[in-house]
Amino acid sequence: MQLTTQALMVQGTTSDAGKSVLTAGLCRILARKGIKVAPFKSQNMALNSAVTKDGGEIGRAQAVQAQACGIEPTVHMNPVLLKPNTDIGAQVIVQGKALADMDAIGYHGYKKVVMGPVMDSFSRLQNEYQTVIIEGAGSPAEVNLRDNDVANMGFAEKADIPVIIVADIDRGGVFAHLYGTLALLSESEQARVKGFVINRFRGDIKLLESGLDWLEEKTGKPVLGVLPYLHGLMLEAEDAINVQQVEAAEEQLNVVVPVLTRVSNHTDFDPLRMHPQVNLQFVGKGQQMPPTDLIIIPGTKSVRSDLAFLREQGWDKQIERHLRLGGKVMGICGGYQILGEHISDPDGIEGDAGDSRGLGYLNTSTVLAPDKQLKQTTGTLQLPAQSAVPVRGYEIHAGVTSGVAANAPVQLQDGPDGQLGVDNQVFGTYLHGIFEQAEACDAILSWAGLEATQTPDFDAIREQSIDRLADTIEEHMDLAKLWPEWRELFNEK
Repeated sequence: MQLTTQALMVQGTTSDAGKSVLTAGLCRILARKGIKVAPFKSQNMALNSAVTKDGGEIGRAQAVQAQACGIEPTVHMNPVLLKPNTDIGAQVIVQGKALADMDAIGYHGYKKVVMGPVMDSFSRLQNEYQTVIIEGAGSPAEVNLRDNDVANMGFAEKADIPVIIVADIDRGGVFAHLYGTLALLSESEQARVKGFVINRFRGDIKLLESGLDWLEEKTGKPVLGVLPYLHGLMLEAEDAINVQQVEAAEEQLNVVVPVLTRVSNHTDFDPLRMHPQVNLQFVGKGQQMPPTDLIIIPGTKSVRSDLAFLREQGWDKQIERHLRLGGKVMGICGGYQILGEHISDPDGIEGDAGDSRGLGYLNTSTVLAPDKQLKQTTGTLQLPAQSAVPVRGYEIHAGVTSGVAANAPVQLQDGPDGQLGVDNQVFGTYLHGIFEQAEACDAILSWAGLEATQTPDFDAIREQSIDRLADTIEEHMDLAKLWPEWRELFNEK
């Protein structure tokens, strides 16, 4: 069959309506049918980011969607990434590289300029792939953000592409969400909406049918599908922390992660959520850390301010007591920097310029510098009384850390990384994704006190989840109505 270049945009009535997962599922369906497909999100706001092979930075959701397509992610799949560093400001990353820090008003004005790189990236994907599945951001009905919009209908109008709108029925008010969202669009925007998708439905579909009929009659738009609530679906969250865990095994290691104000790449902990031998608990503002075996300080976009926040919560004292009782502590990226003796930000890279005293458990010091380290890497990990095991992951950090010895516990392609301290009770590393390989995860959990570790295959779990999602969408959505020119691919007459 001869296929032409197509594009479809998935917009949502709210954040977390299901745009990311629906995009990933549609990508997998088309890829399985032999269509060369790529994901795209013009503007993403998230502290969960991924590194491409050429050293660019994009949202992790687009990296997962690229995996659903069976292709390597590139910076053109997410040309604008906003990484919040204050309540009103963010680092602006354009086509994989940090451009500047801007406040909300400044970026709103800059959107006129950034549409150029956005359209350039989209055109590159259109030239290379048969179709592009595009994810919107937030809601297209945010009327205060309509001017110079690059994330939703502003992009759809510029690129002249069809749109479907997804809503989460589990939140309640699904018909008001869909009807109201459509009503707030302009006539030309309404015309490009091809239909609705209702997500996360549980119950008897017969009880919903009268509402579906009402919605179609009132809007003139078809309901393309009602997707059931998928219990136990293990896919990375775009930004919100996912606390869902698998069924517990008999013997478990207790792991606590303090949630910092600008916590980044908390998807590092997804393999632990999926590990039946790990009881993973996130501790938030105002909460005490429960008794545990291992405390992991996560990455953060604002390391000095989050170090201060950690102390404000009294977590530094709780970590000190935990170590006195023989517990283990680990730090990843910003958490690794926090465990050192000193953090300096002379140029105000992550906020006000200044110096901070670290927790002092590692003999390292970090200076934040303008050039961000962005790379995928592989190597080995060797913890006390263990053999070296292979490890892979990625680095995203502005810090340059001194004090790393040649025999550091992590040996990467371009040199040693990380450090052990406090009689081998404390371990820090810059490597994100370190738990994704079973051998490395086993090594860390064994170091923390878990006997007979049996780490599941994280990559296989993610692949199975994407396939399960795609199977569900194909069963419950009228894809032939969405793509009539590809009807034969969906077993339609």
